[in-house]
Amino acid sequence: MMLFGAPVSPFVRKVLAYAAEKGIELPVTPVGIGDSGADFARASPFKKMPALIDGDFTLSDSSAIIAYLEAKHPDPALIPAGAEDRGRVIWYDEFADTIAVAAIGPIFFNRIVSPMFMGVPGDMAVAEKAETEALPPVCAYLESVVPGDGFLVGGALSLADIAVASPFVNLSHLGIPVDPDLYPKLVAYLARILARESFAVWIGRERKMLKLG
Repeated sequence: MMLFGAPVSPFVRKVLAYAAEKGIELPVTPVGIGDSGADFARASPFKKMPALIDGDFTLSDSSAIIAYLEAKHPDPALIPAGAEDRGRVIWYDEFADTIAVAAIGPIFFNRIVSPMFMGVPGDMAVAEKAETEALPPVCAYLESVVPGDGFLVGGALSLADIAVASPFVNLSHLGIPVDPDLYPKLVAYLARILARESFAVWIGRERKMLKLG
């Protein structure tokens, strides 16, 4: 089994943290923007990361890959069986992949990805607009739903926590902290989740790759 992607992608990081929490060995083949490697192209026809090859089976999209791995490795369950809890986990996964990434992604892309990996100056106006207009509603919503301690759904770690925390790693790489005065519960929640070994190992590697110390 092989995962293709760059760990600095919140989608790739989500799969890697999920696999670590499940105890699934998941080697990674690094993939850059526009990569045309044959195996990656076979697994991801539209060159979106991450992509998975498991024997003759291929699959792309982080949520699809996680659903596949959850079915193959049901214990410990990170997607609950109960209807309400499962629905909430899927909502948080979708929220993270679309709304949260849409807020944080333009900041990270224009400040790091474009200049560092594409050799093109980023659009700082786009980054600043995302930081000042798109990010605060995301933080405000999460402040209203994260628990004072513990996890988002069912009192146990789930895909919801992994998905929601992942994009905020990109924000931390930028040196942009979540405001502890405005969002104290969110700050504490992210600190708890991102301190887990499943995230901490990859965060350290990412910081070295990005030359962040």
